[in-house]
Order: sequence, then C-alpha cells, then structure tokens
Amino acid sequence: MVKAIAKYIRMAPNKVRRVLNQIRGKSYKEALMILEFMPYSACKPVLQVLQSAGANAENNNGLKKIDLEIVEACADAGTILKRFRPRAQGRGYKIQKPTCHIRVKLSKSI
Repeated sequence: MVKAIAKYIRMAPNKVRRVLNQIRGKSYKEALMILEFMPYSACKPVLQVLQSAGANAENNNGLKKIDLEIVEACADAGTILKRFRPRAQGRGYKIQKPTCHIRVKLSKSI
C-alpha cells in the first residue's frame, strides 16, 4: 500500500470530500480522467496528491501505475486561520479560513 499526504491546503474539507467521494474505489487511470474534467476547484490539489501517490508507487515500490487502484481517499480538517474584518462603530467580525489535509492510499488491484 502506497500513500501520499498534502497538508494545510487552503480549502474547506467538505469541498474536498465532494471530489474525493467521486474517485474513491476507482482505478488510478480512471480517477485521473475524472479529476481532469470535473468543474470543482478542489480537483487541482486532489490531482496533485493522486499523482504524487502514483509516483511514490512507481519509484519507491516498483509498481506500475496502470495496476493501481484507490483504496482510501479522505480529507481531514486542518488548523483554522483566524482573521478579523473591521466593521462599523469599532467592531470586528471574525473570519475563519479553513485548511485541510488530503490523504490518498493506493494499492495494487487484484
């Protein structure tokens, strides 16, 4: 089993999960095609993590990318960047900028 992790991606985890649900359980090649043509902005970091996992499998374990399938794909919440926006009459409104950690695991299909 081969994995790749991207940490502190500046995107809400629920937006990334919407993309990961589409590729979970698919083959590596099929997942790449799905990610290229989906209209969501979360596809780009997920695509990078998937390609990184494929490169790890090829270089570190000597596996072929064609034989791989996605076993696990998840997005966990990371730290939240906290900012304040100035408002009228000296008030400040809190703005929370979420981050997430994307984890993809690949294994050889049987």
